[in-house]
Amino acid sequence: MSRYKDEQCRICRREGQKLFLKGNRCYTDKCSVTRRNYAPGQHGQKKTKLSEYGMQLREKQKTKAFYGIGEKQFRKYFEMASNKKGITGENLLQILESRLDNVVYKLGFGASRAQARQYVTHGHFQVNGKKVDIASYLVKSGDEIAVRENRKDNKAIKENMELIKNRVIPEWLEMDAEKSTGKVIRLASREDIDVQVAEHLIVELYSK
Repeated sequence: MSRYKDEQCRICRREGQKLFLKGNRCYTDKCSVTRRNYAPGQHGQKKTKLSEYGMQLREKQKTKAFYGIGEKQFRKYFEMASNKKGITGENLLQILESRLDNVVYKLGFGASRAQARQYVTHGHFQVNGKKVDIASYLVKSGDEIAVRENRKDNKAIKENMELIKNRVIPEWLEMDAEKSTGKVIRLASREDIDVQVAEHLIVELYSK
């Protein structure tokens, strides 16, 4: 996957909303969206009217940035969502929420999805007692996610666990801070997903 190497806060400013790409910084007054709530660049403060295609593209790009995935994988998820029963857009968001790196972030083990992804790929976590180091691994209802025994002394994870006291765990997940474990009670529904995205625009874009 190609990596975005520019300043992460520029993405949030371009989209005009917080995507929580910088972890704890996003919850403070240092957040760039709070200080400069306009698009980056020389003409960032000019208001431009997007075409129908432009709006569809922006929704897709925003969702990709929010979950930190590339075009190829995003299209794969869209195809999976299309083949499932139900509403394609909601299926897509449910699949994205089910990624292991996202679940690790939601449980509070990582300060951001990027940090959670790094922890997963470095082998810090196990699912149902087995080590999993694939960030795109899709969890299922009933799965238990835990910090591996030899990684429980990780300083950064411990600090994140302290900060989780100030964050709300989604209703579809269950957290046991003392044991450093979490459980997927059920898969996320549309009401559980906090990303502000018009998913129907993504469906329209890919359906052309």
